[in-house]
Amino acid sequence: MEDVFLGAEAERRLREACTQMELAPTDDQCRKLLGYMSQMMRWNRTYNLTAIRDPQQMLIQHLFDSLAVVAPLSALLGRDEKATARIMDVGSGGGLPGIVIAVMRPAWAVCCVDAVEKKVAFVRQMVGALQLPNLSAQHARVETLPPAACDAVISRAFASLDDFAALGGPHVAQGGTLVAMKGKTPHEEMASVRAAGVWEIDHVESLTVPELIAQRCLISMRRIQGNT
Repeated sequence: MEDVFLGAEAERRLREACTQMELAPTDDQCRKLLGYMSQMMRWNRTYNLTAIRDPQQMLIQHLFDSLAVVAPLSALLGRDEKATARIMDVGSGGGLPGIVIAVMRPAWAVCCVDAVEKKVAFVRQMVGALQLPNLSAQHARVETLPPAACDAVISRAFASLDDFAALGGPHVAQGGTLVAMKGKTPHEEMASVRAAGVWEIDHVESLTVPELIAQRCLISMRRIQGNT
């Protein structure tokens, strides 16, 4: 199978998509992002990292989808690419969106957590292959880890908002945020979080993912004052 991620067309689409998302990747970042997708496609033949196997859809549904959260996450944290931050990606799978965030924000320390060993092995391989010293990976169920005091804990289609808050919440530092990547706005899940009275829905933002005809949103939650 031809590796479409090595061609000029993939780079053109990536740069065009980044422009639409108000991102300005360097040549090195473009190389790393496309190299990541190329490695994922190769590993996927043996290790079944993702159900998406068509490279065109991988580019859109994995890479562009993950890139869509970079600018909003920076805004939520009040941090640009030069400021430091601690990020945990829960249920990261093959590193989505954690690896993409690590590439685009090299000053941020990003830890990808997943319970599936082969997926964590892939992420660890990407640390060296993509030269990402700010990226790490842990093979564990997130609820078994000691509190990580992260500025943001993010998930992509990981669990309901209630479950995400219960599992990821202990790893959020005081003043930090839980960030859930979702499809359609999950109004019932949001109501359930509000009713629990531990976390508040801080911000809901619609995301436009280039070339993707589907709804996407980003939901941030902050701990209600007085709760630990």
